[in-house]
Amino acid sequence: MSSDLIVFLVLSLVAIATAMGMLLSKNAVYSALFLVLNFVTVAIFYLLLGAPFIAMAQITVYAGAIMVLFLFVIMLLGAESLAPTDSLPWQKPLARLLSVVLAVEAAYLLLTRASSNLVVSMPDASLNSMDSLREMAMALFNSFLLPFEVTSILLLVALMGAIVLAHREKEAK
Repeated sequence: MSSDLIVFLVLSLVAIATAMGMLLSKNAVYSALFLVLNFVTVAIFYLLLGAPFIAMAQITVYAGAIMVLFLFVIMLLGAESLAPTDSLPWQKPLARLLSVVLAVEAAYLLLTRASSNLVVSMPDASLNSMDSLREMAMALFNSFLLPFEVTSILLLVALMGAIVLAHREKEAK
């Protein structure tokens, strides 16, 4: 067993544990901190893959800026812990069904990808040889401008939705 494989396995366990901690935590602040730890493990995965720029961008953008913003909103709205809520009767069976579907899809993809040596092709062949930050920026803002902007708009809408929902709950109390 090589040292890279051992580090990968340990990081995989940490990533899974922090993701489960994030999902199962009743306190929103602890959940956000678990998410920060998960972002750091993903950044270490990027370092193992030989992508230091993406690793630092992961830490700077996600673990730094976005999580500080989330924690600020959580603290501002006073939504540190989740109140017990009544769920609709169809939510839990639907969640279980979708979980099973996701697990079956993941197993299918793992088995079919493991049996074949398929290489995922990039939209632009020049992206495989990015030597400088300038080339990466040109590719991001030329070839991938639409997904970049859609992602930024989705994050903004999600943040605004969280603020509106929390504000309504505060007014109801």
